[in-house]
Amino acid sequence: MTEQDPKSSTSALVRLAQVIARAQRFHGDAAALDKGEQAALARLDPESPRPHQVGALARALVLAGIGADDWQPETWQRWALIAHGMALAGHDGTTRLGKQLAGHGDPKRAVSESRVTRFLTAHGDAFRQQVPRLLRLMASRGIAPNWLDFGALILATDRDEARAETLRLRIAGGYYAAAHR
Repeated sequence: MTEQDPKSSTSALVRLAQVIARAQRFHGDAAALDKGEQAALARLDPESPRPHQVGALARALVLAGIGADDWQPETWQRWALIAHGMALAGHDGTTRLGKQLAGHGDPKRAVSESRVTRFLTAHGDAFRQQVPRLLRLMASRGIAPNWLDFGALILATDRDEARAETLRLRIAGGYYAAAHR
């Protein structure tokens, strides 16, 4: 799987979301993360993970069939950010991220336009700082993000800017369409 292939990235994001959301069916279920691993992912700091968090991330990626043999540290950080977000806020693939940021039409749940703008215009370190802030805000409002949109943007930003810009415009369009209905 390559990060540059959008279809491959999408299927990897779906598999990872399924792995993180799946509860163990019995003690010692090797096909699922245990509660400790799920908690480690929820507390994971993608910039400087602790050893048990790296272990939980590696196990989640292996269970999702995401090969990490030749990854650079930056690639690990991207997947760590995605896994952390999935464990923290969940996944809802039924609604586009832009509409979710607009609060599904509920102004009390909506993310402010200025925060959405900061998120969508950020690059590099600023982007990696905006993502956890936005995730915590969404989780506090009971909004599970669409990781097909969110994860694709994380994987593309600063690597495939043409794709990232397309994703940003799609998210912004969905946000403004839903916010102004």
